[in-house]
Amino acid sequence: MTTNKTIGLMSVVCAVVVVWAGVAGAENKTARKTVPKKTTSGRASIPLRSADPYLGAIVVDADTGKVLFENNADSAGFPASVIKLMDMMVIMDRIAAGQLSLSNSVTATAEATRVGGSQVYLAEHEVFSLEDMLYALMVKSANDVAMALAIQIGGSAAGFVEMMNRKAVELGMTSTTFYSPHGLPPNAGQKGDTSTARDLALLARALITQHPEIFTYTSVQMRPFRNGKFIMQSHNHLLHDVAGCDGLKTGFISAGGFSIVATAKRGGRRVIAVVLGSKDRLVRDARAAELLAKGFAALPPLPPPVGVTAAVTNLPPAPMMTEESPSAEPHAGWLKAAGIGLLAGLAVLGIAALVVKSRRPHDF
Repeated sequence: MTTNKTIGLMSVVCAVVVVWAGVAGAENKTARKTVPKKTTSGRASIPLRSADPYLGAIVVDADTGKVLFENNADSAGFPASVIKLMDMMVIMDRIAAGQLSLSNSVTATAEATRVGGSQVYLAEHEVFSLEDMLYALMVKSANDVAMALAIQIGGSAAGFVEMMNRKAVELGMTSTTFYSPHGLPPNAGQKGDTSTARDLALLARALITQHPEIFTYTSVQMRPFRNGKFIMQSHNHLLHDVAGCDGLKTGFISAGGFSIVATAKRGGRRVIAVVLGSKDRLVRDARAAELLAKGFAALPPLPPPVGVTAAVTNLPPAPMMTEESPSAEPHAGWLKAAGIGLLAGLAVLGIAALVVKSRRPHDF
């Protein structure tokens, strides 16, 4: 009897524990839904925006801006380091305006040295030329360099981001907002940089058209930095895998997946492809390569050269020929030849008569 009571009591206790655990689990689940999570590094948790094979994609003709292919091109995602193309746009605008020079010195600040992710490990007060920094920004995708450039050119990171957003509005990038100069995940309480495949294609085309010197930096696969003590390697594998590829920029964060703005030139024609938010790097690269090929295949044929068109147009009109002509005058050819021969014979006889006459005495 005592044993049965003990078993019954234990069953009640177990039931209470199970019910309590269920309630606690439900409360924890509710808390996870309502309270924003923070990473151990102090970065905010942002929603995932990636898909298989991608969140959005687009291909455009670089010369005309015509869309050759698109799929969810207006879906907003986190482009990560791809936003460094806007860094280049802002800086190159100022170089073109004479406000900056590639020989200008850029000094690393303490704030720049604290930026994580891909970097060239700048030390505080370390100085490099603007040209060296631009190579580090594009080849290595250095986040510390992006911050150093932003602080020096914009007066502060926030000041430079404001310049980036003004340029985005100027270019018509209506679905883009920048919050950083590097594209890293945001800190707690901040928002992540957002854009779409369509907007990134607008940026890429403007950069290529207005500042073609961008390829000086984006086409480089490997370059030394810090007097050869640090070797930078590009994250863009299409540079050596796809014919004619010479840029532009890759990006990755966990929440946004893998993105790329790729461009290639073949036969004097250029195509831009954007893949935003792919779950896998190899899938991103494969899709980008396929989209570039699809873009070239979709380009309209080039018109014939102007000189060739003019030569053909200036030719005299060809005689009208019909199928009835040979049968209507079957002997036209030999009759014409006989007529010519008769005229020639009469001419010879006339000349001969004149010669004979000229030899006779003039007694008339």
